[in-house]
Amino acid sequence: MNIVGISGSLREGSFNLALLREMQKLAPSGMEITVADIGSLPLYNSDLETEFPPEALALKQKVENADGIIIATPEFNRMIPGALSNAIDWLSRPYGKNSLAGKIVLVAGVSVGKIGTAIAQSQLKHTLLYLDARVIGQPELYLGPAAEVFAMSDDQAKAYHDAPGPMKNESVKELVAKALETLAARVQK
Repeated sequence: MNIVGISGSLREGSFNLALLREMQKLAPSGMEITVADIGSLPLYNSDLETEFPPEALALKQKVENADGIIIATPEFNRMIPGALSNAIDWLSRPYGKNSLAGKIVLVAGVSVGKIGTAIAQSQLKHTLLYLDARVIGQPELYLGPAAEVFAMSDDQAKAYHDAPGPMKNESVKELVAKALETLAARVQK
């Protein structure tokens, strides 16, 4: 089972990239999660659709060849980050060649706060549903505070510079494992 993970954060020490890496470890037997890079995508411009940028084409092909998608998004200013929005724009274009249509998508997010990217995830799910993706509704993965999810200090979590340690919260691990099992079951249907 080929799953593509996309982190909405470009930061190397990103909590959401760390979540995807932990998901790789927690993946059920037979599931392989590959993390796709969205940091090299040019800004979406419809003038570029006639000669699709190679980075955007590579991302589209990864998603099209995947059995499912995981998107781990931070929340910037109560919305999804611009980099993730840009990636979705490229994936949905050109008109009639939407790579997200029909794809099973698990949405997750980690933040320093307790609401765990809930607003960004809501917006992202709305957009994905519009693009005809098959979004998993339950379980929801609004994870936070990051210092309670990963091995790290509160100061480290608030500084946004160091990569967090491994996932330390056993109940979060169980929830994430359950979400991955749900993804696997949806893909197998």
